[in-house]
Amino acid sequence: MLKRTAFYEEHVKLHAKLIDFGGFEMPVQYSGIKQEHTAVRQTAGLFDVSHMGEFFVYGDGALDLIQKLTINDASKLVPGKAQYTAMCYEDGGIVDDLLVYMIAENEYMMVVNASNIEKDYDWIMSNNPAGVDVVNQSDQYALLALQGPASPSILRKLTSHDINEIPFYSFKTGTIADQPDIIISATGYTGEKGYELYIDMSKADVKKIWKLLLEAGKNEGLLPAGLGARDTLRLEMGYALYGNDITKDTTPLEARMGWLTKFDKGNFIGKEALLKQKEKGIQRKLMGFELDEPRNVPRPGYTITDENGEEIGFVTSGTQSITLDKGIGMGYIKNEKAEENEKVYITIRKKRAVAKVVKPPFLTK
Repeated sequence: MLKRTAFYEEHVKLHAKLIDFGGFEMPVQYSGIKQEHTAVRQTAGLFDVSHMGEFFVYGDGALDLIQKLTINDASKLVPGKAQYTAMCYEDGGIVDDLLVYMIAENEYMMVVNASNIEKDYDWIMSNNPAGVDVVNQSDQYALLALQGPASPSILRKLTSHDINEIPFYSFKTGTIADQPDIIISATGYTGEKGYELYIDMSKADVKKIWKLLLEAGKNEGLLPAGLGARDTLRLEMGYALYGNDITKDTTPLEARMGWLTKFDKGNFIGKEALLKQKEKGIQRKLMGFELDEPRNVPRPGYTITDENGEEIGFVTSGTQSITLDKGIGMGYIKNEKAEENEKVYITIRKKRAVAKVVKPPFLTK
């Protein structure tokens, strides 16, 4: 039985196409992926991303636990700030990528991927011998993402808070559409200006917020947007997707997440394995590539070869870029070929399509 978010009935009313995503019945599109993608790039789109997981970490040992679990340095956070990070296994493989929000002293929120909620919670608790309070409140929170250049003017109509005072990777707790205690976060997965709204369903009318946001944006080109557009938007920015671009079999160093990995912060799970890999040198790297022929669309699992037909990697994400009108993708490529402007070949329907290696993002904002 698939789970449904609090907005399921709204999606049905809007004739959304629903699919199974991470165990949830989620909208993949409403008016169409191309229209929704373009709306986010030019005006705004509203996404239901309530399938994401929220864990709250409380108490004296909260920071120590997060430091032990994650590769970034959470001690740099202050209340009102968020951080992108990842959790690793002892061998350096990635458990999940996630966001850490510092709510207050000794109080944090960890936002994890939908398909990993149970796995992540079990991993955290199995590495929590001190018994720090970690509460899985995923079922209590709804999450909306308002993304696109028109999102600030739309959100201003429904809140008295100065949203200009919420810079990227910062957040405030406030009122939207007269609904209280909403975390208004300037994070996103599209590369556009936008906000993610964490709504405690025990305190707020989530459907009212959804409807009033769509109404407030009606004259500004706002469209409800599904996971299809979310995927094409994130890929244009070169943002990794867990399960495709990063998995238990990939490490942060291979996945171009070395900048997140703070070896000088103290001990964390996976540190020793990652230090050994750094010293030895990585054998492959997650890179982007572009195809010149628009009809050639790369897909996950396709083989990447060199000019001699030797296999040098594989595609992890791929699509037809709606903004650039060309095939783009990401994949793991042998280190010696993982250089910008290197010519490689993607095997598409038994034919070799020429591609150029690039360092994402594909779209410069």
